[in-house]
Amino acid sequence: MNLTERGQGRFPFPELLELLESPVYGFRPFGQIIRVEDRVADGHYTLRAELPGIDPDKDLEVTVGHGMLHIRAEKTKETTDTTEPRRTEIAYGAFSRTITLPPTAKAEDVTAVYRDGILEITVGLKEEAKTADRRILVQH
Repeated sequence: MNLTERGQGRFPFPELLELLESPVYGFRPFGQIIRVEDRVADGHYTLRAELPGIDPDKDLEVTVGHGMLHIRAEKTKETTDTTEPRRTEIAYGAFSRTITLPPTAKAEDVTAVYRDGILEITVGLKEEAKTADRRILVQH
């Protein structure tokens, strides 16, 4: 099986969607993006997302549809202390990220595991159909 590159998605410019979500060029404020890494190996697409301090039972939603993987999470500020912090670099609020899946992704074969602040999503991939080359007779 050939390794499928990310750029071969259903949207003509899948990297453009991710560029628009980036804090440098896009519409999200700094710190409000879910950082991810992904790979294709052994017939699976695996994505790891950094989501520390999230309760996966209440604050995390993962959906797959139309060749896209959607991750939504919310991190609420703990109100145990009544004084505001002098400085905070911790991002609170709603987070989301949409990733274009490889064209051979099987939407019915998806698993997600959250452990130690990392969400790992594994998507099975179909074998790419191999077509034999054939000679075309040119008429004249």
